[in-house]
Amino acid sequence: MRISGKDLSSRLKEEMAVKVAGLKEKYGREPHLAVILVGEDPGSVSYVTGKAKASEVVGIKNTTIRRSVDISEGELLDLIGTLNRDDSIDGILVQLPLPSHIDENKVIETISKEKDVDGFHPLNVAALWQKRPCTVACTPKGIIKLLREAGEDIAGKRAVVVGRSNIVGLPVAKLLLDANATVTIAHSKTVDLGSVTRQADILVVAVGRPHTITADMVKPGAVVIDVGVNRNPDTGKLCGDVDTEAVEAVARCITPVPGGVGPMTITCLMENTIEAFERKMQL
Repeated sequence: MRISGKDLSSRLKEEMAVKVAGLKEKYGREPHLAVILVGEDPGSVSYVTGKAKASEVVGIKNTTIRRSVDISEGELLDLIGTLNRDDSIDGILVQLPLPSHIDENKVIETISKEKDVDGFHPLNVAALWQKRPCTVACTPKGIIKLLREAGEDIAGKRAVVVGRSNIVGLPVAKLLLDANATVTIAHSKTVDLGSVTRQADILVVAVGRPHTITADMVKPGAVVIDVGVNRNPDTGKLCGDVDTEAVEAVARCITPVPGGVGPMTITCLMENTIEAFERKMQL
């Protein structure tokens, strides 16, 4: 069975649209998300367009700020500083990846913690591990929602996360731990990776490499969450980190690429922006 992120995303956005309408009536304005796009990378342009469309559906104000690929690091940081000081803006997102001459970590750290709707700021990451209130990164947050949608009782299950980035791997492992799963974190260079992944009742894969996980590496009846977004070198089509058709015959359910985790990432971005707005207005 395939878990449709599109279906769940649509339902959640409908619920958020009702909520945003109520917030606008109560506070006199809607939440406002500012998205910075540097350059014209096709993948980044597509993601930013998707975020703008989702904002329209939910009723959030979306301002997309485009800058050329040769913008200096200092100019980008100054732009973020201006947005940090703008009280009309509730959330700031800088579309990654950035050109090689710009330090992505410096950019992430410059965004105000309160306006960091991606959940990448070091203080938000630290607060997650300390079990303190924070903005949770969008993709990990969406993964937990998809597992709930699949009817998965996470407590007591053995979960394996393949990938250790601060954007997906580590935070989703923490969320699974918080839901009382037993969690193992692996990566693409783990020796005999299949012996680790075959233990998983819940397998999350986020390494950015096509067909990292094949059917013989999956425990029968497992739930498989494929976070990868790659281009198949043979067909040029989008594909995940999992050999979807082969693994589907073994797993209880699996998220497809595209249409699985991706839509939920954008939906959770909308949710994070609404939450940032509410925190500000309630101060």
